[in-house]
Order: sequence, then structure tokens, then C-alpha cells
Amino acid sequence: MNEQFDTIPEHVLITGATGFIGQLLVRALLNHGKQITVLTRKPAQATKLFNGKVHFIEVMSALPVDCQIDVIVNLAGARILGARWSARRKAELRQSRIGLTQSVVDWIARAQTKPRLLLSASAIGYYGIQAEGDDTPLTENSAAQPIFMSQLCQEWEASAAQASQYGVQVRIMRFGFVLGKQGSLPLMMLPVRLGLGGALGSGRQWLSWIHVDDILRAMAFLWRNPDPTPVQALNFTAPQALHQKQFMQTAAEVLHRPCFLTTPALPVRILLGEQSGLLLEGQRVVPSVLQHMGFRFSFPELKSALQHLL
Repeated sequence: MNEQFDTIPEHVLITGATGFIGQLLVRALLNHGKQITVLTRKPAQATKLFNGKVHFIEVMSALPVDCQIDVIVNLAGARILGARWSARRKAELRQSRIGLTQSVVDWIARAQTKPRLLLSASAIGYYGIQAEGDDTPLTENSAAQPIFMSQLCQEWEASAAQASQYGVQVRIMRFGFVLGKQGSLPLMMLPVRLGLGGALGSGRQWLSWIHVDDILRAMAFLWRNPDPTPVQALNFTAPQALHQKQFMQTAAEVLHRPCFLTTPALPVRILLGEQSGLLLEGQRVVPSVLQHMGFRFSFPELKSALQHLL
């Protein structure tokens, strides 16, 4: 990771620190001399994970209002893929994102000294889905849609944006599919390793991805390059989006495996219901703002990213 966090002593609050991205972020920040406080419901597990090097709170109200937090990184959110999106499940997803983010903003409102920066997660689900054959690149100015995954992201972002009224710079990170040695990639690669890889549905749905190292580098880039803009959304995706079938073919090439099977769309729609759109529909998202700011990706193309990871 050649884009480094600065070594200025700062106190950082992180939510979602025990997740895939969060673990890597905590270790990077510790290596750069930051003091870390983690919001977690499982402090004993987190203490073991980080070797007792960070401080833990279980609820935001446990953080004193006279505690000086310089930067907040808000990564928390229940896994989006899984149980069908019943009314109860949707409420859980909203609470884990919007409810938790609101508790962070409520603490900022009470804090005697305000943080300078809030980096808050979102997802490219904000843009909804693109119809097959629609190759229009989606930038940060593209419209959202009136479907659940888009509305979830819209509400999540709106909650985080409230921090700007207290003088905090808010940067919304719309994550694409994150590639790393943890997360969803190892499971996704299992059928490819077994020679069973191929298209999901038509295979023509767009897949916008990013290497986890570039996520950390982009965070560091924003950390070191303050901007007076109160609220700004940024697409955290690599410049090269691919069709799902192309993605799997590239992975098969890297792993020296065949790639010819097709998984029909209908069983996926029956099994997952509304959330099947996450797999069978896609978005061709481009990182316009990051590129305009001069950020350079270490892994702009999929083949080099997969070779590094696989």
C-alpha cells in the first residue's frame, strides 16, 4: 500500500472494525501511530483480535463528550446478502446502518470538540440496477432509484451527512465489490477453483469491483487531502468494470481453470427473492471524483488484482 496515512498523532473512532475492511484499517492506523477507539458489541472478541492495542466501547453513549476524536470511520453494517429481505430483515439492515450512523452523529452533536472528518461507508447499490444492455457509466451524479437497496443507501448517506452541520467534513464511500483474501471473493472463487465457474444468469450484468488495498489507499488519500466541501460522495470502484461473465473468465484464466458453466437466473430469483438483483443485475460504476482529485489506483485492472490475491 503506497498511499500512506499520515503519522500525526490523532484519535480515531472506528465502527465495523472487526469486519474484513475494518481489521485491515485498524492495523494500518496502528502502524501509523494513531490512537484507536472501536465501537463493537463484542469487546472481548475484539480485544483478542487487536492484541489489546485499542480501546473499546459498546455504545456511543459510553464515549464521554469531552473525549477528543479527530476522525471517525463508519464501516458498520449487517451483511446485505443472506436471509430473504422480509420486513424484519429490512428493519435489521436499516438499524445496523442508519440507526448506528445516527448514534454517531448524535454523539458528534454533543461532543465538546468536533471531529474534523467523517468517512462513512455506503455502496454502489445507491444507483439501483441497470437494465441488461445499458452500458451507461454511472458517476457520483447519477440518480438513485426507488428500490430497497437504493433507498437503504440513500437513507444511510443522509444520516451521515447530518454531521456536516457541526463543521465535520463528510466523505461518503460508495463501495463496489471488494476483492481481498477475506470477504466474499474466496467463496466466489470456490467454483472456479473446482472448474465449475461461469456466467450467472446472462453473465452480461456489470460488476464494479475494487481491490481492498485501493480502499485503504483511497481513505488515506482523503485523510491527507482535506477539502472545504461539506459533504462529498465518492465511488470506491476500480476504473475497469466488467461483465460478470468476463470477471469469471479472468478469474479462471488466473487460476488456470475452465470457465464454461452457466447458472440459470430463475433458481437464483426463487431462492433470494428481491435481493437476487444484487447478483443478477449490475451497475457500471466509475470513480470519477477520485480520479478527478488525482488518486491513482494500484490495481486499475482485474487481472493484476486477482493475480495479487489468488
